[in-house]
Amino acid sequence: MISIVGSGRVGTSIGFLCVSNGLDDVLLVNRDKRKAIGEALDVASAIPENSKFTIRGTDDYSQISGSDIVVITASVGVYMKDRTENIVLQVRMIKEIAQKIKQYCPSAVVLIVSNPLDVLTYFFQKESTIPRFKVIGIASSLDTSRFRYLISETLSVPQSSISNAIVLGEHGDSMVPVFSRVTVGGNPLFSMIDNRDTITDGVRNYWKKLRNFKSRSQFGIAKNTFDVIDSIVHKKEIIIPASVVLQGEYGESDVAMGVPVKINQNGISEIQKIKLDDTESSSLKKSSVKIRNDIQSIHT
Repeated sequence: MISIVGSGRVGTSIGFLCVSNGLDDVLLVNRDKRKAIGEALDVASAIPENSKFTIRGTDDYSQISGSDIVVITASVGVYMKDRTENIVLQVRMIKEIAQKIKQYCPSAVVLIVSNPLDVLTYFFQKESTIPRFKVIGIASSLDTSRFRYLISETLSVPQSSISNAIVLGEHGDSMVPVFSRVTVGGNPLFSMIDNRDTITDGVRNYWKKLRNFKSRSQFGIAKNTFDVIDSIVHKKEIIIPASVVLQGEYGESDVAMGVPVKINQNGISEIQKIKLDDTESSSLKKSSVKIRNDIQSIHT
């Protein structure tokens, strides 16, 4: 069973993708029981006729017992200027959810989607004591999708011609698009652009531009999260950037941030080490400092 905590647009979209693709039974958990039930009733109409799975809604955490995967999309409110706006309330929320998951399904693989992503991934893992490789923050893969899209738009080339685009670090203003590895049609990206600043700013502020036209992002993060769920359910490996609590990798410890990982049915099987240029290494260090400062602001 796949349990999704939070029945807003993102949580419901993830549930829709799981159900319409016949992955597994889905449980929507929401503090507003009527909201969870209503969304489940709506998504249920997308169940394929040959599927043996269903979807339900509840406000009762005990029903997540036995879940193989738990996705957390819950939020205490909408942020407008920065993903850390509601950090204190969000950390309090994630700790409460962590206790529920520790109680009812401590062996589940947990996917964190709520913001501030890296801070919440860190506090969930510490509060739940679930092994760090089974607590995965899903966001850097979304930033990577946006990075690839902006390269495509800048150069007027199809995304299929772009290889090795990746974004590391914070899911926030200090995220680090890695230009040095990108090729377009087999040629280095650096041979096609004057500098990296415009695209970097575009990736970091993508959500702000999107919000000029709609209330918040929905489908991109839902698809990126679904891809991870699909890899776990079908026991196939996927390599993406994702946030995980680090213990020495990339020279960082006691912080969670986006790094390249290999995921299989058990969660993260490997943190991959990739070569960065000096600018990217320096930016990644600054990003880790930003996340650590946000984490420490909760301790004081």
